[in-house]
Parts: sequence; structure tokens; C-alpha cells
Amino acid sequence: MKKIAAFTPYFTDDEAGQVRAAFLAAGHLEGDASVSDLIVRATMREVKRLQRRHNQGKAWEPVPAGALRRGQRTKDELQHRNEGT
Repeated sequence: MKKIAAFTPYFTDDEAGQVRAAFLAAGHLEGDASVSDLIVRATMREVKRLQRRHNQGKAWEPVPAGALRRGQRTKDELQHRNEGT
């Protein structure tokens, strides 16, 4: 079994409510045993899309834990994000 790496996504209250609602309404129909399953599945679908769009469909070289900035988004990042909402 592969080692599980931990990430902590930060959602607004409204986003978190929608994630929980989606899981309760459809998670069992989609094969998600937990909210984490839903988040991983959705995230990996987006990673595949980004690979197709920005890396000729190839997987990127993995980045080691600790290499990314930690913590929640700044106020400026929250104000200017583009998540299709």
C-alpha cells in the first residue's frame, strides 16, 4: 500500500457546505467512501486536465513535501482567485 501524503485544503464556509452537500447527495453514487475520496478524485481530475493543457499530457516530476508555501490563501489571493465560481 502506498504511503498517504496529507494536504489541508482551505474552503470558505459556503464552499465547505457545498462539498459536504455534494458528498451526502452523490458520494455513494460516485463511489466515494468519504469526503476525502471526493476531494482526491476531483483534485486528480483537475491535475490530469492541467497536464493535458500545460504539459503535453505527461505527468510532472513529483515535488517533495515541504517545497510549497504553507497555509491559507492571503486576502489578496482569495479576492483574485479564479475557480469558476
